[in-house]
Amino acid sequence: MKRVYVNEDRCLGCHLCEYYCAFANSGETDMAKTFKLNRNPVPRITVESAGDVNFAVQCRHCAAHPCVKACITGALSVKDGVIQIDDSRCVGCYTCVMSCPYGCIVIDEKNDGKTITKCELCTRNSAGSQAGEPACVKGCINRAIVFEERGED
Repeated sequence: MKRVYVNEDRCLGCHLCEYYCAFANSGETDMAKTFKLNRNPVPRITVESAGDVNFAVQCRHCAAHPCVKACITGALSVKDGVIQIDDSRCVGCYTCVMSCPYGCIVIDEKNDGKTITKCELCTRNSAGSQAGEPACVKGCINRAIVFEERGED
């Protein structure tokens, strides 16, 4: 299965991946208006920095999927290797947030913090379906983020 991988030696820490991700998942059609009108879309990828090293962090869609196993309502499931959210089943217990070893599941503020959000490889937005790759990958100017199959988990 194709996944998002980060080459930290190429990451500039520019945060463009966060903007492209947030916009792609905002449901809006104009990026400038989305951010100018203060709609605060939430990115599903975040850039972390430690000294001279920058690293974009997003859901690994890991085979062990502890978040899916921890979800008490079945709101998280795996479909074609992608861990997906059923918003209608999420009760905001945040058990998945605590169980994710990568810290990739966040509280979705647009729903008054009652549900969670995470990277779904742009499977639920037009950016992914049109481009064939997630918005963060497409928007990375230095190609530090790639969408490929590597055979590792």
